[in-house]
Amino acid sequence: MKFNEDLAAVHGYLCADGYVVRNLLHQKHKYYRAGLRNMNVVLLMDFQKRFKNYFGVSPKIYRNERCDMHSKEIYFILTKHYSYYSREWVLPKLPKRLMKYWLRAFFDCEGWVFVKSRQNRHIGADSVNHTGLRSIKLALEKLGISSLLKLIKARDISRLYIYGKNNLQRFHDAIGFLHPKKKQSLILALNSYMNYDWTIPKTEIALKKFIKTKLKVKKPFILRTTSIKKDNLVCLSEMIKKLFNIQSKVYGPWINGFGNPYYSLEINKKSEILFVLKENLLASKEKYKLSSNLFK
Repeated sequence: MKFNEDLAAVHGYLCADGYVVRNLLHQKHKYYRAGLRNMNVVLLMDFQKRFKNYFGVSPKIYRNERCDMHSKEIYFILTKHYSYYSREWVLPKLPKRLMKYWLRAFFDCEGWVFVKSRQNRHIGADSVNHTGLRSIKLALEKLGISSLLKLIKARDISRLYIYGKNNLQRFHDAIGFLHPKKKQSLILALNSYMNYDWTIPKTEIALKKFIKTKLKVKKPFILRTTSIKKDNLVCLSEMIKKLFNIQSKVYGPWINGFGNPYYSLEINKKSEILFVLKENLLASKEKYKLSSNLFK
């Protein structure tokens, strides 16, 4: 088979929720069938269209739950080099421009999108074909998408996870979903990420207000603020020095309880902390906490 966009997608569908079967040799009734089982009509229609584009035959859609055709010739074309059984399918060797169509079809059928704002957003897929899912992980890497693979021993399946905004964005841009609900869920997942880049004010009055929202008293003689972006703190440290002549240092990365890296800006000299009080750079609650510690 010579792969193009249509065959790459058809092959991905068949490996995910599809079938290419014939009668058992001892059976008198002969049949040769290929089709896709899925409850989403958008995917059934895409399979139908792409199948017709490549083979010149249009499978029929039945009760919006499967798209099926009968052809001995097409059966042998499809099975000459490939199997489509759940534990046996093999990801074809495809260039990047075609791989995305195979992956999209596979994830449209087998994948899911989980969205819990600020806590857990990921794309996932399960398969009993451990080797097949490992090959998908490698294919994703070639498209710049990192993923994790986990063995679920109790169910004898492998599970693939795609985490992180950058990886989800790359999946959206390079592969995407045709399945309407999964497509919308991926957009919601991407939109749920906060913008962690700070806009540091350049004027003294605006910077004072900004610092009051960030700087906290952590220990008797330590003022601190944190960010997952080091550049945020470096810029803030420079502006504090420039406008108020207060020295601060940026530390990290540290690792929080969720395993994510972050950085901290600290003012930890008593003389500098007195300057902070003098310049009125703390919120009232933090100022009271600091004053109680300094003047015990």
